[in-house]
Amino acid sequence: MVDRIVALDPGARTVRAECLVPTESPVFEGHFPGHPLLPGVLMIETMAQTGGWLVLAVLRFQRMPFLAQVKEAKLRSFVVPGQAMEVEARLLHDGSGYAVVAAGIGTEGRKVADAEITYRVVPFPNDTLRAEMLATARRVAMPEAFLNG
Repeated sequence: MVDRIVALDPGARTVRAECLVPTESPVFEGHFPGHPLLPGVLMIETMAQTGGWLVLAVLRFQRMPFLAQVKEAKLRSFVVPGQAMEVEARLLHDGSGYAVVAAGIGTEGRKVADAEITYRVVPFPNDTLRAEMLATARRVAMPEAFLNG
């Protein structure tokens, strides 16, 4: 869901990302015919992925965050095909095998969704997953300084 990391500040423990909703997707066929909307679960996934990139960067890709809980999610407005989403996340907690972020989505200058997201943070289960995550991080423009742990 994340197209590009546009800002990453490990000191402030924040990240900003851009995501462009595709104009065509099978998800719009049933959601809703004649009135396509991005499903709320995909907005939550976008926030979770953005926060996950922040956790990975702060941990220098030494451990992997897996979604564990979504709390206080609010879907305030609709997002339509072709819209650009600006996603922000702030790391609230990292320790004891968990990380928590506060994340939000804006589009066209207005807030459309926010949530608190908890991740279970564990060692990478295998080298293949770590390599794929590093390759994807480069594709979404994660600053190289965060990729070498």
